[in-house]
Amino acid sequence: MTKQKNYKRTLIACYLGFVTQAISANFAPLLFVTFTKTYEIGFEKIALIPLVFYLTQLLIDLAATKFADKIGYRACVISSQVLSAAGLVLMAILPELLPVPFVGILISVVLYAMGSGLVEVLVSPIVEACPFENKDGMMSLLHSFYCWGAVGVILGSTLFFALFGVENWKILTVIWALIPLINAFNFISCPIERLIEDGEGMHTRQLLRLPLFWLLILLMVCAGASEASMAQWASAFTESAMGVSKTVGDLAGPCLFAVFMGISRILYGKLSEKLDLTKTMLACGILCVICYLMASLSAIPVIGLAGCALCGVSVGIMWPGTISISSQKCPKGGTAMFAFLALAGDLGATVSPTMVGAISNVFDGSLKTGLLVATAFPMMLILGLIILRWKFNKTPKSMQELREMGPKD
Repeated sequence: MTKQKNYKRTLIACYLGFVTQAISANFAPLLFVTFTKTYEIGFEKIALIPLVFYLTQLLIDLAATKFADKIGYRACVISSQVLSAAGLVLMAILPELLPVPFVGILISVVLYAMGSGLVEVLVSPIVEACPFENKDGMMSLLHSFYCWGAVGVILGSTLFFALFGVENWKILTVIWALIPLINAFNFISCPIERLIEDGEGMHTRQLLRLPLFWLLILLMVCAGASEASMAQWASAFTESAMGVSKTVGDLAGPCLFAVFMGISRILYGKLSEKLDLTKTMLACGILCVICYLMASLSAIPVIGLAGCALCGVSVGIMWPGTISISSQKCPKGGTAMFAFLALAGDLGATVSPTMVGAISNVFDGSLKTGLLVATAFPMMLILGLIILRWKFNKTPKSMQELREMGPKD
């Protein structure tokens, strides 16, 4: 008798995969001031750390369209955890060993950014390939673990530094590295299925010729941008609008934003079978516009903070929801589609905060003006969803129907 596969183990490994990504993205920024004091690194160099992180992620997203299927999900996702663990451990070691400490930090960032990029590309299709009934809800719940990971990193690190001092950050770095290291063994033993069989998926060239695919890419860019514009500037916005310290700003800004985003994803995960995903995303897009307007136009600080926090609720479903819609509308898209979606989301998340900062500088440091312009991203998402319902309402059932949606040879 064949032993039944335990896909709950796969789900737990994927949950911890997103926690690992949250550690990679959120831990180093907590040490920026420490790096400047310990290694005498200027802020102009410190600014390169997030740039290198997201640029590396983008390159891995793009490269994964070529190698992920050839190498296999298991080998790639195990590598993602090993790279993340190695990058974190080396961040505590390399700056002391190399003559230029900043080079050691960047090498470490590149390694765990590679792991983070692979997590982003692979974990969603791994869960999509599992035989769960409520895929929309599972996808939303899966992505909520990035939010809880971010909250855990911020609160856990803050507590550690308060108890043991920020000078012991290297010990904490190694502690965080244990999570991806342990999770690598989870991925070694858990069942992993292929999303589609060999020869049944669409080639990259076929995907790029589909108008539907480019609409999905637009939705993903807007989802990433709507989330990151507020998330990246939440701390600075809270400090300037409320006149509080950085510690309070971090807790009331990005931490509160992440909590609300996580709650949003859990709620949708529980209620998804009763809700229409596209209509829910439309409602969230409208709420997101309202939240951006509250933050950027209100003269009352509390209303601005409420807009910032509630924005977490509105953007929570956008990223996993776009992935679920893509799986439904383009079921033969395969790993390449998931990789391009991750690339699009990262592109939006990279460009939008930079745009907000640049516009704010033009208007004498007015962060509210930058956030007001960023309202364009949820507005474009709303427009894209309307076009999706109007023009691509039918879900293709076969490869032939998908091919017919693209231009003829």
